[in-house]
Amino acid sequence: MASSRAILALCLFATVLCPALSRPRPLPNLPVDGPRNLANGLSYDFHADSCPNLVDIVWPIVESAVLGEIAIAAGLLRIFFHDCFPQGCDASVLLKGTDSELDLPPNLTLQPRALQLIEDIRVKVHAACGATVSCADILTLATRDAVFVAGQSEVFYFYEMPLGRFDSLAPANSSDVFALPQSSADANTLIDSFKTRNLEPIDLVALSGAHTVGKASCANFNNRFSEDSDFARKLAANCSSDANRLQDLDVTTPIVFDNRYFGNLLEGKGVFTSDQVLATDGRTQWAVQGLAQNKWWFYSQFRDSLVKLSQFQPNGNVGEVRRNSCFATNGQSSLLEEGFAASA
Repeated sequence: MASSRAILALCLFATVLCPALSRPRPLPNLPVDGPRNLANGLSYDFHADSCPNLVDIVWPIVESAVLGEIAIAAGLLRIFFHDCFPQGCDASVLLKGTDSELDLPPNLTLQPRALQLIEDIRVKVHAACGATVSCADILTLATRDAVFVAGQSEVFYFYEMPLGRFDSLAPANSSDVFALPQSSADANTLIDSFKTRNLEPIDLVALSGAHTVGKASCANFNNRFSEDSDFARKLAANCSSDANRLQDLDVTTPIVFDNRYFGNLLEGKGVFTSDQVLATDGRTQWAVQGLAQNKWWFYSQFRDSLVKLSQFQPNGNVGEVRRNSCFATNGQSSLLEEGFAASA
C-alpha cells in the first residue's frame, strides 16, 4: 500500500511539473485576450457538431511526432507559413501534380515527414468524422499543437485557432509563391511584404520567432560569410568544413520553442540576414528587445500573429473539403496512393 501511494504521488507530481504527461486541454473561452474578430466563415467552434473529438484526434498524433523529432515542429510551422502567405491558408501548398507549389524553389525543402503527417491526421479524422474537416484546418491545428509540444508544454501555448477553412481547388500562382520572403531580405522588403498580407512589423517580428526551432542549409545564409563579425566568420568556417551542414537558427536553445532567439539577435547571432536586420531597423528593433525581455509577451504575440495570419483570405474562403487525399483535389482523375514517406 505504501509503495502504491508513493507511485501515485510521483505521478501527480510529474503531471504538475511536466504537463506533457497529461492531456492538455484548451479552456472554453481561450484565447482570453486574443483576436475575436474573425474572417468570413471562420469560428472557434466550427467543428463542434460535425467533429466534436477533432482536437483529441489531432493532439496525440502531433505530440508523438514532435516528441520523437523536434524538427517536425519546425517543419509544420514552415509548411503553414508557406501555405498561408501566397494566397491564404487553404492547403494549396500540399497539392501535387501540374503546377504544384511543391515544385517551386521556395518549397523544395519543405519537410516530407511533416507533409505526410498532415495526410496521416486527415485519414484518422475522416475515419472518425467523415470528410467534414479540411486539410487546411488540420494543418492549422497540427501547427498549433506542435508549438505547444516544442514549447515544453507551457500552458499559455495551448490556445484556440479559428476553423472552417476550405481547401483550395488549385495551387497558388507561382508569382505569389515567389513573393515568400527570402532569407537574404532586408527590413524594407520584409515589412512591405508582410504589409500586403495585412501584417504589421510586430507580426513580422513575432512570426520570425518560429525560427527558434528551425534549421537551414549553408546555401540559405552564405551571403553573410563576407561580413566582418566573429559570428559570420564562425558560420563560414562551419560550412566550409561541412557543406551539407544544417545550422540551428537559434544558436542557444535550438530544441525549445522560446524567446531566446530574440536575445541572439540582440547579440548579433541571427543566422539569416532576414533575422538579423530585425534587431537593427528602428521599426522592428523595439519589438525584438521587448520580446527578448518578456517571454510571455512573445507567447501571446506569437499566438495573436499566428491567428491573424491564419485568417488571410485574399480570394475569400472558397473551395472544398478534400475527401481522398490532402495531396489531391476531389476532381483529380488519379488520386495519389503514396505520400512522402519514401523520401522522408
